[in-house]
Amino acid sequence: MLLEPLTVADIVGFILIPLALAVAFVAGVWFAWTRSSSRHTARATAIAAVCTVAWMAITWEVAASGVLRLWNATPPPFALLVVTIVLLALRLALGPVGGRFARTIPLWVLVGVQGFRLPLEITMHRLSERGIMPPQMSYTGRNYDILTGVSALLLAVLIARGRAGVRVVRLWNIVGLILLVNVVVVAILSTPRIAYFGVTNLNTFVTYAPFVWLPAVEVLAALAGHLVIFRALRYFKD
Repeated sequence: MLLEPLTVADIVGFILIPLALAVAFVAGVWFAWTRSSSRHTARATAIAAVCTVAWMAITWEVAASGVLRLWNATPPPFALLVVTIVLLALRLALGPVGGRFARTIPLWVLVGVQGFRLPLEITMHRLSERGIMPPQMSYTGRNYDILTGVSALLLAVLIARGRAGVRVVRLWNIVGLILLVNVVVVAILSTPRIAYFGVTNLNTFVTYAPFVWLPAVEVLAALAGHLVIFRALRYFKD
C-alpha cells in the first residue's frame, strides 16, 4: 500500500496530463487523416477515440484490482504491462498512424508535445518529496528527463521560426530517447522483484490508479513521439 495519504495535488498531474495527451492523440488522428485527403477521417478518429478510452480504462481497472502488485508471479503482471506498452508504442509510431503523423503534422508540434514531460517531472518530484515515489526516479536522483521537457518547448519555438535544422532536431531526439530509456530502466530496477536501489526505495506507486497512467499513457506517448519524429525527419534535407 502507499504509505502516504494522497492529496489532489499529488494525483492531478497524473490525471490531467494523460487526459490531455489522449485528446491530443485523437485530435492528431483527425488532423492527419484530414490533411491526407482521406474519406475515412470520421471513422479513423472514432476508432482512435474508442481505443484510447478503452486502453486508459483497462489499465486503470487492472491497477485498481491489484493485479499489477502480484510481484511474486512469474512473469510479474507489471512486466507484461511494460512489454505491452513498448509494443503499442512501436505499432503506433511505425504503423500507418505514425506514418500519417510524420507526413502531415508540423515538426514543431511533434517536438513541442514532448514538453509535457516538464510538468510531469515537477509532479513526480513532489511525490518523491512526500515519500510516495522513490527518490532515484526524480530529477534530484537519476531521472534527467526534465531536460527533455524544457528543451522540447524551446526547440519547438526555434523550429517554428525556422532557426533549428534537421541535425539539431535529430540530435535532440536521440538524447531525449536516451533520457527516456534511462528513467524507464531506473523505474524497472526499482521494482520489488529487482530492488536494485534497496528495499526502502521501491517503485510500487505506478501499480496504483491513477499513477498507472505514468507508464501506460505518458511513457507510451513519449516513446511513440520520439519514433514518429525520426520518421518525420526523413522528409527534410540535412
